[in-house]
Amino acid sequence: MIQGTASHVGKSTLVTALCRIAANAGYRVAPFKAQNMSLNAAVTPDGGEIGRAQYTQAEAAGVVPTVQMNPILLKPTDDQRSQIIVLGRAIGAERAAEYFERRESLWPVVTESLDTLRAAHDLVIIEGAGSPAEINLASREIVNMRVALRANAPVVLVGDIERGGVFASLYGTVSLLNDAERALVRAFVINKFRGDPTLIEPGPSMLAERTGIPTLGVIPYVPDIGLPEEDSLGMPAHQTEGAIIDIAVVRFPHMANFDDFDPLRRERGVGVRFVDRVEQLGTPDLIVLPGTKTTVADLEWLRARGFAEALTKDRPILGICGGYQMLGREIRDPLHVESSRDCVAGLGLLPVVTTFDAVKTTKRLPGGGYEIHNGISEGPLAEGCIAGTYVHGLFDDPDRRRGILRQIAEQKGIALDLGPLPPTRDHVFDALAEHVSRHCDVTAMFRLAGIEC
Repeated sequence: MIQGTASHVGKSTLVTALCRIAANAGYRVAPFKAQNMSLNAAVTPDGGEIGRAQYTQAEAAGVVPTVQMNPILLKPTDDQRSQIIVLGRAIGAERAAEYFERRESLWPVVTESLDTLRAAHDLVIIEGAGSPAEINLASREIVNMRVALRANAPVVLVGDIERGGVFASLYGTVSLLNDAERALVRAFVINKFRGDPTLIEPGPSMLAERTGIPTLGVIPYVPDIGLPEEDSLGMPAHQTEGAIIDIAVVRFPHMANFDDFDPLRRERGVGVRFVDRVEQLGTPDLIVLPGTKTTVADLEWLRARGFAEALTKDRPILGICGGYQMLGREIRDPLHVESSRDCVAGLGLLPVVTTFDAVKTTKRLPGGGYEIHNGISEGPLAEGCIAGTYVHGLFDDPDRRRGILRQIAEQKGIALDLGPLPPTRDHVFDALAEHVSRHCDVTAMFRLAGIEC
């Protein structure tokens, strides 16, 4: 099991690398995360919704993603409520206190999912969430040490040195665990190191003296590893240097699946900016209204920020999922699935009417991409330079992506030399596995689980 001293320390990335390493060694390996909180989700082949990270880890392992790999997914709808997805299906939205009351009843879902994966694979690599040392939550958690104890899984604890205080974080985490939990922590990994690796000494050896736990790796920082981010902590910075095509993505408060734009960011000459103030908008070649978990609330935010006046029919605009719904004439919610209002006026840029219903659509599409949305939209997908779609992963296909970019360049009257295609996902997985293998004692790590790799 891979746990971390905090969120965004690199747990998901390390699990992805280890899945690839084990798969390349001939093992049938599966990822597992009992409970994930993320607005970046993906759809399994059987139509279930899981966290994007677990879907990516399954790809790295070369196995079919299943809902058992992430049996509980929480998708925040505001600061206090989240939609709860169990085994790929939404079962409602609850406040944190309500969910804490429910979690004990969900524990069998966690254990049965883990047992199913263990029975079908040589190795399961479990990922924790946040920190296992949140003492205010320890008695109610179902994703960190409770899972490790249930599986008797050796734990590798990851710390992020980029944030500073990595030794205090590692030592403090172990110190706050109880004796049974502490006994499972068998190794440390220090992630996101920059600079001369000799300067980290004698930190790891001093940490081992105090804890009895060795550090099995110090992994150098990689600015853009090429994997989709799990949450907004990993939101990419503006990429505009050398860009001749400028794409502005409106950053909604509840923006979902922002990894849709990763393929665009990696194309030469293409700049992708995330903007949350209308004065940042400028005159981009394409404005994108992305997916959102709360269409009505984010539409009101859009209006309050002055974006509605700036989004006109003579500007090239693409709406994806919730962004597509906003572009229409009306959003109807007779069952109050998302808000307390029966009907909300849209931006009126497409003659489309969307009606929310009780059933959420989650499906993969034959030509690539997937849909995750509530609501049925009736009306055209495009009118003039305004277009909408429910398809996530629209830009994953290189022919489709580059066709759109060349069309934008043609309209600008410029030449666009995109050069060779960016690395494929398989190349990214192999490069990540090689990077981790070079800087970690992965042989010792796998031996903790009885695996020779």
